[in-house]
Amino acid sequence: MLTKFKGKKITGILGILPENEYDYDEETKEFADRQTKRLKRIMGYGKRRAVKPETATSDLCIYGLNYILKNNWINKEEIGGIVVVTLTPDYFVPHVSNIIQGECDLPKDVVCMDIAQGCSAYLMGLMQAFMLLEHMENKKVLVFTGDVLNRKAKTDKEMQAQFGGDAASVTVVENDEQAKDIYFNMYSDGKDRDCLIMPAGGYRLPRSAETAEFKDYLGDGILRCKNHIWMEGSKVFNFVQKEVPPMIEEILQYAGVSANDADWFLFHQPNKFMMEKLADKMQVPYEKMPMNIVGEFGNSSGSTIPINITYNVANDLLENERVCCLSGFGSGLTWSSALVHLGKLHFCELVTSTC
Repeated sequence: MLTKFKGKKITGILGILPENEYDYDEETKEFADRQTKRLKRIMGYGKRRAVKPETATSDLCIYGLNYILKNNWINKEEIGGIVVVTLTPDYFVPHVSNIIQGECDLPKDVVCMDIAQGCSAYLMGLMQAFMLLEHMENKKVLVFTGDVLNRKAKTDKEMQAQFGGDAASVTVVENDEQAKDIYFNMYSDGKDRDCLIMPAGGYRLPRSAETAEFKDYLGDGILRCKNHIWMEGSKVFNFVQKEVPPMIEEILQYAGVSANDADWFLFHQPNKFMMEKLADKMQVPYEKMPMNIVGEFGNSSGSTIPINITYNVANDLLENERVCCLSGFGSGLTWSSALVHLGKLHFCELVTSTC
């Protein structure tokens, strides 16, 4: 899908991190020292954030929205829609968006919508929000991303060395006739869905004592249980290197800009190694593509792009308008990108949740 939106604008971004911080060296001290040091150097592992056992996705999202409301960056009456993109809803029913609407006492005419999406979550949420704005002349739409995947994994000793991180974000989008066009492209390939999958937990295979057993299911010597995400690393790496560079070239051409014209390449960040290889292949200078999020906070799935923005370029985007290329890629398989003039934001901040 290749499309563009007119008269739409991102006006504020908030990233939300949990308090609990874990150190890679401490978590891997019982494993082979040589290999863990090699992984740290190559993949960029360092610290990560994980929620408390009782914290759910909605808790991070509600904390973020209340923070925005408390600072008077928006008011409740301006909100026309809520789009939540997550792989870890509080419940199958009700939806996280409805929980947020109720807990924050928002008007009953607010459109509430949940989307299940992983690494492309942020761009999927933005696209849906822009479509809603076509029917909301004087309202704003809030895009939430959030996942708490690491709360599940931490209880298993075999999964002590988790390198993912929990996080959430809130982005405010609104109509603005003076805004520059925003360009999107999105792709999917469900034939390769199994190379990034959580086998158990849905209705096809409910969780059970059997799915919690660790076995060498793939014959590669790695113990896995079906309650956790499985990733065939080489397949995912090859997929990213094959599909993402031509997608970025396409979106730049569609928007009528060159790679040199782009000020920032703000991508989903699985690990530093993959980001360096992408930058090399696209001939993008490392200083234009921040790749430190995994080392600071862990891979937070659909929230890595807004965490990247609020951590690395917040001050720049508060003062200046920049040409930004955003991209998410992963589970589905899906890969997506957007070319947006981003800046002069009302707020752009990274906060730590106390919930």
